[in-house]
Amino acid sequence: MPSWIGAVILPLSGLLLSLPARAEVKARSCGEVRQAYGAKGFSLADIPYQEIAGEHLRICPQEYTCCTTEMEDKLSQQSKLEFENLVEETSHFVRTTFVSRHKKFDEFFRELLENAEKSLNDMFVRTYGMLYMQNSEVFQDLFTELKRYYTGGNVNLEEMLNDFWARLLERMFQLINPQYHFSEDYLECVSKYTDQLKPFGDVPRKLKIQVTRAFIAARTFVQGLTVGREVANRVSKVSPTPGCIRALMKMLYCPYCRGLVTVRPCNNYCLNVMKGCLANQADLDTEWNLFIDAMLLVAERLEGPFNIESVMDPIDVKISEAIMNMQENSMQVSAKVFQGCGQPKPAPALRSARSAPENFNTRFRPYNPEERPTTAAGTSLDRLVTDIKEKLKLSKKVWSALPYTICKDESMTAGASNEEECWNGHSKARYLPEIMNDGLTNQINNPEVDVDITRPDTFIRQQIMALRVMTNKLKNAYNGNDVNFQDTSDESSGSGSGSGCMDDVCPTEFEFVTTEAPAVDPDRREVDSSAAQLGHSLLSGSLVCMVLALQRLCR
Repeated sequence: MPSWIGAVILPLSGLLLSLPARAEVKARSCGEVRQAYGAKGFSLADIPYQEIAGEHLRICPQEYTCCTTEMEDKLSQQSKLEFENLVEETSHFVRTTFVSRHKKFDEFFRELLENAEKSLNDMFVRTYGMLYMQNSEVFQDLFTELKRYYTGGNVNLEEMLNDFWARLLERMFQLINPQYHFSEDYLECVSKYTDQLKPFGDVPRKLKIQVTRAFIAARTFVQGLTVGREVANRVSKVSPTPGCIRALMKMLYCPYCRGLVTVRPCNNYCLNVMKGCLANQADLDTEWNLFIDAMLLVAERLEGPFNIESVMDPIDVKISEAIMNMQENSMQVSAKVFQGCGQPKPAPALRSARSAPENFNTRFRPYNPEERPTTAAGTSLDRLVTDIKEKLKLSKKVWSALPYTICKDESMTAGASNEEECWNGHSKARYLPEIMNDGLTNQINNPEVDVDITRPDTFIRQQIMALRVMTNKLKNAYNGNDVNFQDTSDESSGSGSGSGCMDDVCPTEFEFVTTEAPAVDPDRREVDSSAAQLGHSLLSGSLVCMVLALQRLCR
């Protein structure tokens, strides 16, 4: 046999020996992959029955594979959807916390306002009848403004309360002096003496401080719940970058392409992918935690000196005190006004015969706790605040914790204890790279996700700014100071509203300040002097109550 024949046979024999092994690799079944792929709702027409060469793959290892190009594309989209759902599900707790608690607080404060208005109205109608009803718009206007403040209206609390007391003084002054005719200019002069005369004693000053602080705190707290709700809702809806989608596909479904359907990603591998994909969300954490801390501080104020319920409960007593003071000092008040504003013109003979002091002797009914309205929204402010405080504490560091929460899920990874039998991005083996730190700048060397650290997510930066602005408002509310709220309606409350707490100390017994209000129409002068005084007393009381209650609620 020629030597060249032997030379040919030897290489051929080597080739023949290698064929069975290669044929065996090619013949590996894709049955499990087909079953898992079909379970996802995809057409089995995309998937081969046996492994094929993987040179066409763009994300997964280009080895023998059960994945076609169509499968890789569809599984990439599937990994994107699953990631988006995972983030939304993982942040479900914090989102529902703000949604449900905002709803409860809003319902509570609105009902508290309604109860306060109804309670005052019922009491005044029973006690003063027509006299109150003829002047009831003074109180109705007060509640209207308090409600408008609570809902974000452009209301300066201090100015509004000052206007209320000045308006009430004008009404009462006419009622206790029915023997005179007062022009609008004269009544304007009377209102300028409100602070100097103190016709209602010290009650308006104290009530104003108490009501203002309570309403500022209440409204700001509810505003904070709104901002927390909106930020959580927005941030939980992620839009993964192309680099993130590639990394997710490689982690979640490249094992399918290798036929390793039951093998889960390594825990540390998952963490690096999630930290890269959620780098911007983690940057939200610092401002979010400051926001939560500020919410907790205001919550403490609501439990203590700024408690709207504790402002509302003694309103009847405070109003009675203010009215009685006006009744007892009506002569001195009138004399001082006449001295400062001049002697008014006598009224027609029909009215001049009536003298105020002899008729103006009715007093407010004693305060009866049993007549207070039922607790608003079926709960109490203390219970609401205690509940929200617990939930707020649990929501701290929620955004930087997202990768850990997601990767802790048993359906997501092989678990921290199973470091050898897990998918590391290339094969079933231990994952060796170190875990990245949190935040965008720390992803510069992320081995799994291509992250451009020079381009922060503008959307996340907007949420950071929204939190920063709200935190500043909460800090002001904690000190009893109002700030301008730029809501969607672009309305704001006067920045001057509110009395701050000196050195962060706010007394439990509130100090209150006086208020002035819009001038009232001086038409109803047929009422006799005592009735008139009573009417103003009632109006004064009602307004104070409403102011206190409403201001607290609005805040």
